[in-house]
Amino acid sequence: MEINLITFFVAAIVTLIIGFIWYHPKVFGTIWMRENNFTEEDLKKGNMLKIFGFTYIFSVMLSMALMSFTIHQSGAIGMIGGPPFIESAKPSFHAFMADYGTAYRTFKHGSLHGFMSGLFFAFPIVGINGLFERKSWKYIFIHAGYWMLTLTIIGGIVCQFA
Repeated sequence: MEINLITFFVAAIVTLIIGFIWYHPKVFGTIWMRENNFTEEDLKKGNMLKIFGFTYIFSVMLSMALMSFTIHQSGAIGMIGGPPFIESAKPSFHAFMADYGTAYRTFKHGSLHGFMSGLFFAFPIVGINGLFERKSWKYIFIHAGYWMLTLTIIGGIVCQFA
């Protein structure tokens, strides 16, 4: 199974694009600012290069992690003989890949698993953090919704193109 590394770097841009839309004042930005007691001036104080740079780096990491959730063949590789570019790969590996190498490698399938990752990983993490930080349910749902949508799209991209 060959991996297209460029896919991870492209998919990581999704967090920035969706974030720009999701947290825009005409969508959820005004509510998010109010729930955080932020003003426009507060937001201008941050180091944007650092914020967006690390956001992108972390997003590349997320897109790489989603490969194991969205592409079933990546789990099978370790179980039945290793990657095909190693000469010691077992015949069962080659047979498996011949039969199932592209099974469920669609945007739709990846989106399903990306959404499930958002629902069962991101939402609980955001929820726990929000509860301990004494944030409102609006705050929690805004962030959790963002991550569910973002991971849904990244999962689709990774599954289809990685």
